[in-house]
Amino acid sequence: MHHTADSCLVHARSALFDLYGDHLRARGARAPVAALVRLLAPLGVQPPAVRTAVSRMVRQGWLEPVRIDGQPGYVLTARARRRLDDAAARIYRTETDGNGRGSWDRHWHLGILREVPNARRREQLASQLAFLGWAPLSDAAWVGLRNDAEVDQILGMEGIAADRFRAPVDEGAVEFARRVWRLDELGASYDTWLNEAKALAESAGDDATDEQAFAVRSNLVHEWRKFLFLDPGLPAELLPDDWAGTRAAAFFDFHATRLGHAAGRFVDNCLTIH
Repeated sequence: MHHTADSCLVHARSALFDLYGDHLRARGARAPVAALVRLLAPLGVQPPAVRTAVSRMVRQGWLEPVRIDGQPGYVLTARARRRLDDAAARIYRTETDGNGRGSWDRHWHLGILREVPNARRREQLASQLAFLGWAPLSDAAWVGLRNDAEVDQILGMEGIAADRFRAPVDEGAVEFARRVWRLDELGASYDTWLNEAKALAESAGDDATDEQAFAVRSNLVHEWRKFLFLDPGLPAELLPDDWAGTRAAAFFDFHATRLGHAAGRFVDNCLTIH
């Protein structure tokens, strides 16, 4: 497969987000540059791509430079920690309702933009709102399950004014959710992911090295993390029977746990090499 320079940088940036969110966040949220290079090597990320992606993440406000035992390194910013804390809660569904998004007040939360932004800003806004589980009703109207304070922060950062409303759920809620969040397509995506993930997980058996376990688990997490932009974390009462996402989540949980200790050892080893 042909990779452009930009696609390699996107891969490196995504791999860094995964690494900080899944491993380094619990290890002081920092690492020397040399350790970042060692940790991303099993994922096929070359040193120049690591350094370029780090620089880009600094400019975007996700990382900031720090000295670690006399070496140059990078630590997560407060904004990045909040985003990765939220992502981890959703990836591993650590909230009490099991979907990683917190409880639902049985209301739809609506945002009506006072002015429709241009196509580029609409795309940027759509990506950020989708991460929070909101779905478009039109170019100017969005619906979500919760009154996320971060929605107001995003709108403020983008300089977009909006009116916010909430509406009680009626008997058509299940069909409304299926249509708005395109649950048929989402369920098919979960089935596709599960079929591909089975082959990936099987490539790291009981005899896998720590580095192999780290690489396979990292790839599983990376592909699973994409559902953060697709799955709004609907409560069970709004989901179809025999929801494919439930099967996929059980598979992910099992193999993420199975490979977790060996992957962690590999990370610790890379962090302690000088």
